[in-house]
Order: sequence, then structure tokens, then C-alpha cells
Amino acid sequence: MEGHYKLTAIVNNPLTTQPTPSLMAFKDLPPDARPREKLLARGPQALADAELLALLLRTGLAGKGVLQLAQELLDTFGGIAGLLNTSADDLKRVKGLGGPAKRAELLAVLELARRALAQQLQARTVFASPQALKDYLQLHLAPRGHEVFAVLFLDPQNRLIALEELFRGTLTQTSVYPREVVLRALHHQAAAVVLAHNHPSGSVQPSRADEALTQTLKATLALVDVRVLDHVIVAPGAALSMAERGLV
Repeated sequence: MEGHYKLTAIVNNPLTTQPTPSLMAFKDLPPDARPREKLLARGPQALADAELLALLLRTGLAGKGVLQLAQELLDTFGGIAGLLNTSADDLKRVKGLGGPAKRAELLAVLELARRALAQQLQARTVFASPQALKDYLQLHLAPRGHEVFAVLFLDPQNRLIALEELFRGTLTQTSVYPREVVLRALHHQAAAVVLAHNHPSGSVQPSRADEALTQTLKATLALVDVRVLDHVIVAPGAALSMAERGLV
């Protein structure tokens, strides 16, 4: 309690020149409160989201400590999931991430997350972990400011062969050519596919056009004995499986 009282007195005393904990540099924090030492002593699960992010950022700004900067980033983008769904351009506009080093580190973490999920989908059927499939597609497609139509090509065991972005559109529509989807499926010798696209508007509810496109591609691919297993719609922080809705 004595230690708590002293800390409170320092924070609330307008005459003190000492920084509050949120504004301190790592080196100024008590050893057991420093994120790096805390992680090594107690494991990464003991750290809050802001502390983990602060370890990547390493430094804050003039008048703003790294922990405060990390928390502001999480608040701005809606937590860790939102931050992982941001684009390089989004990060570039954030004060404190204007330099290439910090942006590069955050983008590297994002790519590592993508590759880890891809390895899961390549090692076992995509439906063994439907949430991993949704997370994988969110990381790839959700940050885009325009619609992107992608196809996951699967082997006979429904394991991932490749993900390809085949078409780009405007904010409201995408032109998809079934012939091109068939050609890429034959190229990969795919036995099945999962269709995917993003809704930059933020809503993942399928439109009539989405339903019609799904049925068109399903009928076209059936001619070459390739099954359409699902059509997943993603947006930042959300994903919807049309198969789960009975729409495939």
C-alpha cells in the first residue's frame, strides 16, 4: 500500500516533474513493470496488448511514452485484430509511425501471422479450423479500400494449395470472369475451391449479386469437376461464411 500511495502522490502532485508511468521510457519503469523483463520472467501471456505492442515500437514520441503510443494505436484501430487488418498506408498516416522502421516491423508481424495461418491450412483440411480460414482471409483482404475477389485452391484433401487474388473492383462491385477462375483451378490441379472477397463498407452480409456469382461459379467449375466449398466475405473485424448460411 505504501508503494501504491507514493505512486499516486507522484501522479497527482502538480508540482512534481516526474513523468507518469504511461509516459515513462522503459528504462525509467520499475524492473518488474518493464514489458521485456516482465515477458521473460512471466511469459508473453502476462503482458497486456499495449505492452506487447510497445515492445515492437520500442520508443514513443516527444511528450508521449511508448506505452501510451501503443494504447492509442490499439484504440484507433479497434484493438489487436483491427491493427493487424490495417494497411501500410493506414500506418503511414499515424503520427509516430511515419518512419519506415516501425512500420516495417509491424508489417513483418502481420506477414508472419499470415504465413502461420497459411501453414495451418496447408497442413490440414481448411475445415478442421474454420476460424483459421476466416482469420487468414481477413488478414489478406480486409484492409483493402477496394473490393478484391480471391480464390483458395485446394487439393483432394481440402488442404490449401494457393491463394490468388484474381480480380479487383470499385468500392461497390467487382467484375469476375468465370473462365479465368476455371483456368487457374486447372493450372493448380485443384479439386475444390473456396471463394472469397472483401466488403470495404464494413458489412459482411452477402448481396444478391454475391449469391448469383456464387451459383454461377459453382455451376461453371462443376463442368471441370471442381467443387465450390464456400464463399467467405470479410471486412475489418468480421467474416461470414456463405456455406454456413446455406447459400452455397
